[in-house]
Amino acid sequence: MSSASQGGAAGATGATGAVGATSAAELQQQAEEFRRRYKAVRDEIGKVIVGHDEIVHGVLACLFVGGHCLLEGVPGLGKTLLIRSLAQALNLEFSRIQFTPDLMPSDILGTNMVVETPEGRRQFEFQKGPIFTQLCLADEINRATPKTQSALLETMQEGTVTVAGVRYELTKPFFVMATQNPIEQEGTYPLPEAQLDRFFFKLVVGYSTREELSTIVDRTTRGVKFEPQAVMDGSEIRKWQQLIRQVVLASHVQDYLVRLTLATHPGGEFALPPTNKYLRWGSSPRGAQTLALAAKVRALLEGRYNVSFEDVRRVYLPAMRHRVILNFEAQAESIDTDRVLLEILELLPEKADSAPVVAALAR
Repeated sequence: MSSASQGGAAGATGATGAVGATSAAELQQQAEEFRRRYKAVRDEIGKVIVGHDEIVHGVLACLFVGGHCLLEGVPGLGKTLLIRSLAQALNLEFSRIQFTPDLMPSDILGTNMVVETPEGRRQFEFQKGPIFTQLCLADEINRATPKTQSALLETMQEGTVTVAGVRYELTKPFFVMATQNPIEQEGTYPLPEAQLDRFFFKLVVGYSTREELSTIVDRTTRGVKFEPQAVMDGSEIRKWQQLIRQVVLASHVQDYLVRLTLATHPGGEFALPPTNKYLRWGSSPRGAQTLALAAKVRALLEGRYNVSFEDVRRVYLPAMRHRVILNFEAQAESIDTDRVLLEILELLPEKADSAPVVAALAR
């Protein structure tokens, strides 16, 4: 870790000291318990999912902060199996929605149906759709039309469903994990920017290694079936969601993640050469919120209850890659979003007093 990163951790530790010895001790005990319980969930998923450690961690991070996750990858890489295994390990209500071009919003949310009462009268009664669950798999979400995709906007942001002017609350915790095929494939529709922004992370699932693929073949072709056991429930998840928000984020570390967010805005105060050259639109404030919460999870899992610069850097790509839009020049030069973000991460200094250097680079 760089000296600046260590400084971030040290500064945050000082802030923790102000909490008081008793509170700090209790927080440390809770943090250790969180790591133990997190490992229990991870181990259960590992009974079924081989490899993809960063993907599994990213999905769990989304869950434990109350966010939603978008997985992108070609078919057959285990995306659907991952979410099924997660539902089993967490003992949550689970539903799967297969997105297709003919899927309608009412197929997701539900609709008012005419029913007959025992007295023989007819009245409207709301029939809940599959979104009324705790863990929802939106499978191949970009196979459906934008109209249908947009049906998830309210549920992902507010945790509610509104039909015919009536608002329904979803059970907490509520978690959407969507899978999508690369947009270059046939029969796909790009997700609206407003919906993309509601995903906490976008994770790109790659191919398995030689050793991992060999293990997958062993597990799936010998007649032995592995099943995760339930090791956590919804009430415990909500408890950890509250703990994560108590992790200390020092002011200078927070300023760093704010500047990282502003550095994605072309023409802005902290815009860098790759920003102005390759980006058309930058991240919304949700990007900064995501960086803060995801970095807090990383800090807890590293045995700290204060956020360092390195924690922020580690979560930058999955938090931002779906929140920036490339311009025509980037597309013409086959420059992808991750490359631009990595350049920004490399160029932006951790210390705020280096802002004049940023301005000079932009010129």
